[in-house]
Amino acid sequence: MASTVTAARQVAGFWLADGAANLRNATPYTVRTETGGERLSIDIVPDGPPASIPPLEGPVSPESGTPATSGKVFFIGSDLQPHWCTGTVVHSKFRNVVATAGHCVLDVEAPMGPLFKWVFVPGYSDGTTPFGLYVGKQAYTHYDFDDLRDYDRDYAFVNVYNGVVSALPDVLTDLGRLGDSVGGQGIAINQPLAPTVDVLGYPAGPHPDGSLPYTGETLERSTGSTFAAKVTPLRMDRSVGVDSPFTGEGSLGSSWLTQYSGDSRTGYLNGITISVSDTDGDSRYDTGVSPYFDGELYGVYKKAAAYWTGSIA
Repeated sequence: MASTVTAARQVAGFWLADGAANLRNATPYTVRTETGGERLSIDIVPDGPPASIPPLEGPVSPESGTPATSGKVFFIGSDLQPHWCTGTVVHSKFRNVVATAGHCVLDVEAPMGPLFKWVFVPGYSDGTTPFGLYVGKQAYTHYDFDDLRDYDRDYAFVNVYNGVVSALPDVLTDLGRLGDSVGGQGIAINQPLAPTVDVLGYPAGPHPDGSLPYTGETLERSTGSTFAAKVTPLRMDRSVGVDSPFTGEGSLGSSWLTQYSGDSRTGYLNGITISVSDTDGDSRYDTGVSPYFDGELYGVYKKAAAYWTGSIA
């Protein structure tokens, strides 16, 4: 991504200029938002022993009272326009890792390559950046998603530089490490399908019937049961579904949290929305779709968790 401090400063300037106009004018990402879905009555067998990373408690978003670990990832799409997905801070050694959908990092509409000018805004609400802006430096994805477009591997872990704000034109002020500012969710690997998960994201698009229940301006939360799913036409063998009314546009990258505590606003990331589906044919989305969190995902996370970034201010 922005592999040098100079490049990162330019990216931050692009999004923060003119009162953060590009952030405010961005539209929800519309790539791979919908898939065909079928609910299955089978279990998903883990590929190894269970593992977990504990959460790191942090503050809540001052405007919405929701966890500041959730936010929007912004980038330039292949249409050269600014777009956004949902992202989530996860606990890591250097407190600088954001989890999101793989196709909110890699451009699947073109030869695989990173989406441009990638940044994360935790606690985003109604056009504000309450905890600053964090520029992506390095993204880790699975080889099979990059090379084979295997959507069982449609996830990414992005290392971001320290956060910045711009009180004066062309002057960036350092806000420190992301996890120190907002905390981080835990991660649960190779677990049985959870009875319920809490899905947190920024849905914004319409249902197939044209209704538009969400604006994408504030973080939304839904709670639903999980199940094994079969999806088409995406190449997936071990997809997981969750009962959720979220629409696809904007909610791509939403976190699925098990053991979510309303007091600490923390839980364990155990899914990431990569698409949504209408499984009962009533022209309203009822299911979010995620890859199963297995040992392969854990390996990608551990690579990202060991990568240091630093300051650009």
